[in-house]
Amino acid sequence: MAVKKCFIVFLTIILLTGLQQAAAVELPDFSDMATKGGSAVVNIGTERKSQHVGPEDFFGEMFHNMPPGFERFFEQFGGRGYSGKLPQHKQKSLGSGFLISADGYIVTNNHVVANADGIHITLNSNTGKGENLSAKLVGSDEDSDLALLKVEAQKSLPYLSFGDSDTLKVGEWLLAIGNPFGLENTVTAGILSAKGRNIHAGPFDNFLQTDASINPGNSGGPLLNINGQVIGINTAIIAGGQGIGFAIPSNMASKIIDQIKTGKKVSRGWLGIGIQDVDDNIMKALGMTSPKGALVEYVMENEPAAAAGIVDGDVIVAVDKKNLENSSALIRAIADKNPGSGTVLTLWRNGGTVDVTVTLGERKSTKADSAADKDKSRKDESLLGLSVRPLKAEERREMKIHKNEGLLIMDIEKEKPAVQVDIRPGDVILKVNLKSVNNVKELSRIVKEEGVKRGAVLLQMMRRGDTFFRTIPLKK
Repeated sequence: MAVKKCFIVFLTIILLTGLQQAAAVELPDFSDMATKGGSAVVNIGTERKSQHVGPEDFFGEMFHNMPPGFERFFEQFGGRGYSGKLPQHKQKSLGSGFLISADGYIVTNNHVVANADGIHITLNSNTGKGENLSAKLVGSDEDSDLALLKVEAQKSLPYLSFGDSDTLKVGEWLLAIGNPFGLENTVTAGILSAKGRNIHAGPFDNFLQTDASINPGNSGGPLLNINGQVIGINTAIIAGGQGIGFAIPSNMASKIIDQIKTGKKVSRGWLGIGIQDVDDNIMKALGMTSPKGALVEYVMENEPAAAAGIVDGDVIVAVDKKNLENSSALIRAIADKNPGSGTVLTLWRNGGTVDVTVTLGERKSTKADSAADKDKSRKDESLLGLSVRPLKAEERREMKIHKNEGLLIMDIEKEKPAVQVDIRPGDVILKVNLKSVNNVKELSRIVKEEGVKRGAVLLQMMRRGDTFFRTIPLKK
């Protein structure tokens, strides 16, 4: 009996060992992919003249760009001195990028290089001997957080190609390469955890989620599939989370990068409607079979949707026969199409479906046209150093902002108080010291009468649909 038990134990050990060895054999070897992929990954350093805005800013703007709980992979080194003063000096940032052509085109995140006075690229030390090159910004798109750089090298450079992110399946192996915390060419492996994540970072959220370890400094680096192709650009993480990172899908990124590279303006389709998700109650009230699609809240006058006969209460359930899960899916589907193109929308109306064809308009960026905007209504608020203009009627409707509120920031003057805080062109001022404002005269009055007296003004602002507060210090 004892011999039989020993035999069973021995056989169990043999089987377990065999299973472990089989599992080990099935695990992929990332060494070749790490070498080839890593040769095209670069370290990006930027410089800008600015003032730091808070003692917490060891990682600078990294915490300012995202909704609560999320962080962009962006680093700025420096901070306030012990005196608490805000000295003006060069801020240095660090991020990642990757070459997409032998002649020196580099993809990275917009937030890595935004507002930089200088951009420097360090090639992989294994292939470029750590060579440092100056880079120029070819173009960027803030809405998708993508940027394209160019360096002039004396030789042909290794590069990566984009893969098809749409065919990627949850559970597939992935490899992330970048420079977390400045540690050159760090390679981590994981799987695709989820697709289509909306983390409320922008209007076109459709992130890939991975458990490959990525950290500050990985921003702009590639996420590779098992074939060594770029299927994502690492962009965001959850603060305090482990094994939860987000990347821009390659199919979205490649189209935008191609437009930038060819000198074209990044353009997106536009309907001119306000929408919301369909919940269970809306589904029941309208006699639908599932809570999917986008309910039309309102239709803007003289816009493509109005011309096509779309009305309030319609539910858009498909675009060009592709079913929609929610309103975010509609925004992405329309934005992915070219302005002027004909698009078939399937509507749920009066208890049934009907198809309408819409000739799309062009969506305006959520970012303001900044200094390039020649709107005559633009005016300066001299004490704060802001150039602003009142919102247009269609902008108010789209942002759902009350008619008594809303000043769009067009530009920020250097060495003025507003530059000390995280305020950007494209942000909207809703209230000043909790008082609604929609013209520069009222803004200036509150700043002069209350702000100067108290030594600071409190601004309630909106950025990409999110509301937040910023305090600007003023000299009494």
